[in-house]
Amino acid sequence: MTSPDALVRVATARGVTTLTLDSPHNRNALSTPLMTQLLAGLADAVADDGVRVVVLDHAGPVFCSGADLKETAAAYASGSVPAGMLGDVLAAVWECPKPVVARVAGPARAGGLGLIAAADLAVCAEEATFAFTEVRIGVIPAVISATVLPRLSPRAAAELYLTGDTFDGRRAAEIGLVTAAVPAEELDGAVERYCDSLVRGAPAALAGAKGLLRRPPATELRAEAAELGALSTGYFLSEEGREGVLAFREKRSPRWVAALEEDSAG
Repeated sequence: MTSPDALVRVATARGVTTLTLDSPHNRNALSTPLMTQLLAGLADAVADDGVRVVVLDHAGPVFCSGADLKETAAAYASGSVPAGMLGDVLAAVWECPKPVVARVAGPARAGGLGLIAAADLAVCAEEATFAFTEVRIGVIPAVISATVLPRLSPRAAAELYLTGDTFDGRRAAEIGLVTAAVPAEELDGAVERYCDSLVRGAPAALAGAKGLLRRPPATELRAEAAELGALSTGYFLSEEGREGVLAFREKRSPRWVAALEEDSAG
């Protein structure tokens, strides 16, 4: 059970674990305690075989304001800042073997954009606003570039990194930061539809598909094709692959979907 004073609330239902950033007093800033709890929540979701999808959500009107600058200022004397931990958080989201969906109902700034970009899918309200504000306080969006730059078109990245200007949800979708931007009243329905689709995927196959999406660019097509061919064969011969093919031929749900349907019926 999540502690009443937790900065990240955890809830699981129908194969979906929702991790809710719950620090609205500082606009869900990425403080050390919040990041520590978020890492723990992700680790627990990965370890739980009943969890198929992870949703990153937020309490209050702001998704995430980026680094906790109050904590950062206080930490200067020690020579280290909490932003150094952000790389671990982004890597944990990016490398999570289960699909991660970000639900963004409000503004996100700086490090918060790195979190959104690390998710496999991200849905925002059209009214949500975004900005890479780092240059305006004398720093650069260094750590978040690991997840952000693979998503953005190069021209958009240059414009937004250098100007620090604010942009809305529609622009975020156009440049690839988010998967889709929808009217605020349709946000929950859009996230639910994605989750309903994702839980129908075989767990190991979803992890494998994520691995394909994370592969570095191919340098030699023939060698790449041979490697991918071997990978494909392995999945077809796996227990899940055999079950999926058989279920398709028998016009029934595969075991991993049937189990969720039974839970819902019960």
